Amino acid sequence: MSTFVDLLRVSLGGLLARKVRTVLLLLGPMIGVAAIIAAVGLTDSAKGDLKRKVTELGTNLVLVSAQSSVGRQNPTLPKDAADRASKVITVEKVAAIAQLANIVVTPYERAKSQFETVPIPVVAVDDQLPNVLEVPLISGRWINAFDESATTRAAVIGIGLAREFNYLPGEMRTIELNGIRYGVVGILDKVELEPAFDNAVFIAFRAAEQDFVDNDIQPNKVYIRCKNGTETETAIALKTAVNLGGPQEVQTEIKAAALELAAQSDRQLQLIVVSMGLLAVIVGGLGIANVMSISVIQRSAEIGIRRALGHSRAIIGAQFMLESLVVGFLGGVMGVLLGIGAIFTGVKISGWVFVLASWLPPAGIVLAMLISVLAGVYPSTRAARLEPLETLRLG
Repeated sequence: MSTFVDLLRVSLGGLLARKVRTVLLLLGPMIGVAAIIAAVGLTDSAKGDLKRKVTELGTNLVLVSAQSSVGRQNPTLPKDAADRASKVITVEKVAAIAQLANIVVTPYERAKSQFETVPIPVVAVDDQLPNVLEVPLISGRWINAFDESATTRAAVIGIGLAREFNYLPGEMRTIELNGIRYGVVGILDKVELEPAFDNAVFIAFRAAEQDFVDNDIQPNKVYIRCKNGTETETAIALKTAVNLGGPQEVQTEIKAAALELAAQSDRQLQLIVVSMGLLAVIVGGLGIANVMSISVIQRSAEIGIRRALGHSRAIIGAQFMLESLVVGFLGGVMGVLLGIGAIFTGVKISGWVFVLASWLPPAGIVLAMLISVLAGVYPSTRAARLEPLETLRLG
């Protein structure tokens, strides 16, 4: 048995002769590699979906909001905050909103008891919000200048609320806000950067002042589209432009940066799971070393016969080392396949973009083989040092 092919045949025969033991040996590297592949792949897929969303939504959306401070409830911005923001030379589009409080939203009077405990946002808006957010309407129209000037009771609802209330696109329906009926004139599509808008009701400022507020409404948020590449300097300039030395405290936020921060959280989770995967691979390696050490004792008669027939220590050691290598290779391949399957499942459930780095599968296989080889050094050395007479004592 001087050729590599013969040695490989004997090694495979040794593994196949003890199927249960071989399966147990495969579990360590398989689970570890699968965990690493799935963790990295799912995080990269989430980031790929994030990049797709940022590309679609744009990175140049800036939010100006009133900042809470001690002793102030429901902080607001100046009434002309949108006009002030539009004066900044890097600003292209502006839309102001005011979030209203203590309004019970129901699809109709008989459902009031069912929905009065559910907090549904009601937002006073101008006619520019969908244009600034770059979000289309599924059906109908947005609040327009006529609604503002004529104080019409027109409302637009988010897609989530439309589904909850069973509204159909184009259907003539009303919605009740504190018992006052508003006609639903449109349904806004999903807003990725502001998920709360998906379940909100949007009405005109004048209608909100007429029905729910005794005086003029002041906005508490202003959405701004600025020139690409000027997000940071625009955010800084807006703090001064909107406040203009007034008592209101103003804060700014670049919405795409918030998504990037979420991606960093995903990266931290990835590192944790990868570390757990590495630990599983190492524990699997220890299992390989332990089981193969026992195998050396169980197969001492086989080793003794082969040594008596003239097989060298190098051949005996190489056989056990090759068995470890085969276990690592098979465990790595199975782990890669299991990890890719986990990525496919996660992507399908979450609706992400499938992303798998080309280097990841071969790296997982190489890692499993490396750990298995290191784990096989001691059993291989022990088997190679056995003398024919010593095997009689062991076996």
